[in-house]
Amino acid sequence: MKSPKAAARPPIHMLEEEAEKLSNLAISVEERLPQVSELLLGEIDRAKLHKAGRIDKDVVTMNATVDFVDSATGAERRVQLVYPPEADIAAGRISILTPIGAGLIGLKTGQSILWPDREGRTRMLEIRRVEQAA
Repeated sequence: MKSPKAAARPPIHMLEEEAEKLSNLAISVEERLPQVSELLLGEIDRAKLHKAGRIDKDVVTMNATVDFVDSATGAERRVQLVYPPEADIAAGRISILTPIGAGLIGLKTGQSILWPDREGRTRMLEIRRVEQAA
């Protein structure tokens, strides 16, 4: 069984090019979305960075499709993690600038993270499957 600390902030991985884009994006929305900006910048700071093509296929990167379980509802969800202009919740595309989007980036299949939602409640998000965009 994983310790609560491990679930709170498990090791994460990001592509170097995405980390730079996401840092700029998070800084640009700091005044409008302070919670998400802070969470996303924190995740980028602690991520192990990889060059393109050198990251495991089961890591959540931008445009990847993710199956995860949200402990708050027990529901299994399938979403694609996208940049804000492509977001469409009805089509299952969630923005990286949402609390859940910021929490999913960099996780691998089998990992869990304790993560705040929009209301500040902590949820456990557990990654079940990751599919990279074609």
